[in-house]
Amino acid sequence: MTVTSLVIALPLVIGNHPLRWESGSLKPLLVMGDSASGKGERRGSGNTVLADPKGPEPDAKPQAALKVSKQWQPGMPEWGVQVFWEDKKEHSDEYIEKKAREQADYLVGLNANSAAVSFPFYTEGRTSTKLMAGKNTPTPEHLSIVLRVFHDAGLRTTVRPIMDEAALTPPEGWRGNIKPADKTAWFTSYEMLLTPYLDAAQKEQASTFVVGTELNSMESAPGWKPLIASAEKLFKGEVAYDANWDNYVRGRIDVPINRLGVDAYFPVKVPDEASVDQLVAGWNTWLDKKTKGPLPRIILSEAGIAAMDGAYQLPGDFYTKRKTNPAVQANWYTAVCKVVEQRKMAGVYWWSIYFDSDPKAAPTDTASGLDFAGRPATEAAIRSCFGSSYAGPGTAPSP
Repeated sequence: MTVTSLVIALPLVIGNHPLRWESGSLKPLLVMGDSASGKGERRGSGNTVLADPKGPEPDAKPQAALKVSKQWQPGMPEWGVQVFWEDKKEHSDEYIEKKAREQADYLVGLNANSAAVSFPFYTEGRTSTKLMAGKNTPTPEHLSIVLRVFHDAGLRTTVRPIMDEAALTPPEGWRGNIKPADKTAWFTSYEMLLTPYLDAAQKEQASTFVVGTELNSMESAPGWKPLIASAEKLFKGEVAYDANWDNYVRGRIDVPINRLGVDAYFPVKVPDEASVDQLVAGWNTWLDKKTKGPLPRIILSEAGIAAMDGAYQLPGDFYTKRKTNPAVQANWYTAVCKVVEQRKMAGVYWWSIYFDSDPKAAPTDTASGLDFAGRPATEAAIRSCFGSSYAGPGTAPSP
């Protein structure tokens, strides 16, 4: 997206989801809640400047992906990364495969054993009952290519469609605040949207399919039961739901699934110089609001923070620009990993890397503060976490 006129962009925070809007209109500069960015350039939701939409010409002989040395098995921790992907229909199969191999190599180099593929789908508004694939939604065929490459690299794979927020207007402009006029019609539309992606996930042996992410206002709806039953007929892996951190600590997530993820952006009110132990204590204070002790069935489906001053107090602020502080991000990652081990959680997925980006390139001045690829201190923290001796929670019983 190119902005040619003077734009005044102001942050608006809804829950832990800041939004920004053009002055004098309700046109969003940022379209993906947790992962979007609005600058003057044409950008992806991972806040990474996009390359030529057709992509670079693929190498004549693409290199085979590196292989995970110790593949995930039930009971082991999932050490993963969220790969956010805004596909372009003009991207060739060869380009998709090349980028998937590039990202798989990077993840294996971080000692990851898991990868989640997150991508947008669309709605027409807060009360709309229509859900659809859009301009940046990958086709099931392209998704199959990525899952196949990741699987060949030995990575455990998760498929995670996320509602795009471009059509949601303030002050309720967040996916967690939708109020469809007809919930039955909404779930019918959603099932039709998900079906070909469930088929692709089954075909490519994905381990998990996330049927909903951060849909706070919909969590008690009766439509989940038939939707999940339909999904389980098509997909034989785990069917999951990812809750936002605020709803998680407030009470029961009323979605009938066996696997619950938490998008975890718990604010911790400590100075930038805080120790890792102080950060761990801050996280445990939040988790204790839900329950004390081990959490073997909980996966941190998103965790991350900006590499900048002041980020501890609002880790979900994806847009405010402050002085770069790599230690803030690295210490946060180290602390979260310790929490996963102490509470015997099922694992963590860091938010995020952008599918079309070069993960080996250092972050630019226009990159999201949450970008960790190319930040040596954070990458070292991830390798240490993923290479730890934590054996995992074991096989937890179903609820």
